[in-house]
Amino acid sequence: MSVEREYLLPAIWVREHLVQVPLNWFNNKDTRTIEIFARELVDPLRRDEQLPCLLFLQGGPGGKSPRPTARSSWIAEALKSYRVILLDQRGTGRSSRIEGKSLAGLTAHQAADYLACFRADSIVSDAEYLRKNCFGDRPWSTLGQSYGGFITLTYLSQAPEGLHCCFMTGGLASLQPDADEVYAHTYPQVIAKNRIFYQRYPHLESLLGQIADKLEQEEVLLPDGDRLTVRRLQSLGIDLGMSEGYERLLWLFDEAFNPDGEFSDTFLSQVMALTSYAENPLFAALHESIYAQDKATNWAAERQRGNFDAFAEDRRPLYLTGEMIYPWMFTEIAALRPFNEPAKLLADRRVWSPLYNSDRLLDNRVPVFAAIYFSDMYVDLKLSLATAQQVGNLTPWITNEYEHNGLRVGNVFGHLQTMAQKAGIYAPSPQPSLAAMGSW
Repeated sequence: MSVEREYLLPAIWVREHLVQVPLNWFNNKDTRTIEIFARELVDPLRRDEQLPCLLFLQGGPGGKSPRPTARSSWIAEALKSYRVILLDQRGTGRSSRIEGKSLAGLTAHQAADYLACFRADSIVSDAEYLRKNCFGDRPWSTLGQSYGGFITLTYLSQAPEGLHCCFMTGGLASLQPDADEVYAHTYPQVIAKNRIFYQRYPHLESLLGQIADKLEQEEVLLPDGDRLTVRRLQSLGIDLGMSEGYERLLWLFDEAFNPDGEFSDTFLSQVMALTSYAENPLFAALHESIYAQDKATNWAAERQRGNFDAFAEDRRPLYLTGEMIYPWMFTEIAALRPFNEPAKLLADRRVWSPLYNSDRLLDNRVPVFAAIYFSDMYVDLKLSLATAQQVGNLTPWITNEYEHNGLRVGNVFGHLQTMAQKAGIYAPSPQPSLAAMGSW
């Protein structure tokens, strides 16, 4: 176990952990290692108590854990009962973060093989190593947000003995459908969000039309030198599935033009930041592979988009797309260009390690409580409900009160905890010794 440092945030005591793990958990001949980083949070007044652990599994792929500034939202609720473990999933944050330069010196095939080691099955192995070596080898509970729910299903398939109870928010993934079926279900949700967007703010129909027309008529460069195209503009629609997303886009487009009719520096700099993937290139590089099990994804989002005329670049009103990743992004976006050839190889890859064990999930004994958002733009309701029937001991909560980010903006975690308590599920009793965890 390696403890980096300890310090006090506002009302949160922090302990940092950094460990070395295999790059490839499933090939003993590969001796390469990477670093895995996690922050342990605890109520300062309870830092010497033997509290159970709650592992937070962040959304993504390619998303690092939250950087808390104070007690807020679900963290405040969790700290009442748990030590909260914020894991930077491999390839993100301080866990051997992947950037374009990470692939320097590798051939395209080597880079693709390297990136393939950063999926959910490897993240679960990292978590188990942390649990056993840094947290006393006691079962812990998990809270999986979005992609963190996907990881939870892999955890239940791969190492259920390490789990006491699982909470999931907006992340009950489909177990059987391939990427094509996932996008066939989610594109209509994106269309529905666009319609709500324009119903709320009808003046944006003409404004976005003006923006798109200008981009078609002239070359517009973002501050980093990338060209702003209509299809890159459309990718801003990834925000439509969040509770504040409509308003964030409203105010972004509100300042699109200067009085002289040219794009404002504010608008161009914000669009660059929102669409560059500079902070999380792994999201784009691995996005479709989170659905890959026994066949190639073959750029499913691009192919399925062709079935929905609503997203044509010359259509007015212009419809924005969702979280879909397209092959053109890896040539038109600077931060993604180093991933271009490896991404092509991953899209063509036919053999993948299994992410889910259907038999084990059906026979699951670990209590699972899952929030399913009725109009989730990213994780389809019907597919989630189908999965709920295929996972034993899972209790769903279907709500239309929240969007995909309900965990951050509402008391979703508190509600799930109440469900667990009503079912007689409580945090595990403390063990008599803290020797395996070290002393505070």
